[in-house]
Amino acid sequence: MDTKEVELRGKAINKAISEGEPSASLLKILNDLKTGVKPTEDLLRSTKIGVTVNRLRTHKDPNVIKLAQELVMKWKNEVKKSQPAKARAANGTASPAPASGTASPAPTKRKHNVPPEKRNHKTDKVDYQVTGMEARDQCVRLMYDGLALMTDDLPDDILTVAKDVEAAAWAQAGNKNTDQYRQKMRSLFQNLKNKSNPNLRKRVLSGEFPPKRFVSMTHDELKSAERRAEDERLEKENMNQAMVAQVEKSISTEFQCGKCKKKMVSYSQAQTRSADEPMTTFCECMNCGNRWKFS
Repeated sequence: MDTKEVELRGKAINKAISEGEPSASLLKILNDLKTGVKPTEDLLRSTKIGVTVNRLRTHKDPNVIKLAQELVMKWKNEVKKSQPAKARAANGTASPAPASGTASPAPTKRKHNVPPEKRNHKTDKVDYQVTGMEARDQCVRLMYDGLALMTDDLPDDILTVAKDVEAAAWAQAGNKNTDQYRQKMRSLFQNLKNKSNPNLRKRVLSGEFPPKRFVSMTHDELKSAERRAEDERLEKENMNQAMVAQVEKSISTEFQCGKCKKKMVSYSQAQTRSADEPMTTFCECMNCGNRWKFS
């Protein structure tokens, strides 16, 4: 396989993971890579296929995990074997293979000593003025600062993702500097900077959440799994409390019963979800007794 084909396989793996495709799809891709890829340092570095495959080592299917581990080990060994020869060709002397080689040899990390928690466009000395428009450049800066937090990725790699995210949001806004565009960028930045949701940054940087999908995610989708679980627990708890509470009901002719079509409806409201969510309205038809709720 050439570089383009390997990149396509990597995108297919990310898509299969994000969309929850059957294990058979992943096994086929991994077998194609196992037989079709002749790993080199340049190939693995440019495609990041080793990083992508390595993510499957936490998959729920043991067959996928086993094949991913075999593939990672195979590439690691082959790269280690070829490294001394490459070093001699480049420098005229033998050079030992990396002591802790990985399936996808990582490029040299940041050349500065800034702690990961303090990284931003200033510490990384990044030129974020890349679009020719000040408003858009400021949004690229926001995305870089959000993505750079707590990561060891190279500044150029982070900037590439930041530019792609901004471009996707710009296209979504109809290529106009609208309130919607600016609010979206601020919202994405706040979610990326959220210390309680570090996996969001990792998933955007790794490509698991492509820029087009990332800028289209809802508030609930951007939450961490822990936050969603807590919100669901809170909603269930509040719902149970609301259902047993004897709240004074009001009668309204604005609501129509979907069963008997009469406008004789009593209703009450309660906060059954988190504070930033709308209240839930409980309705009961006084004519036929039909009950329903909405928020």
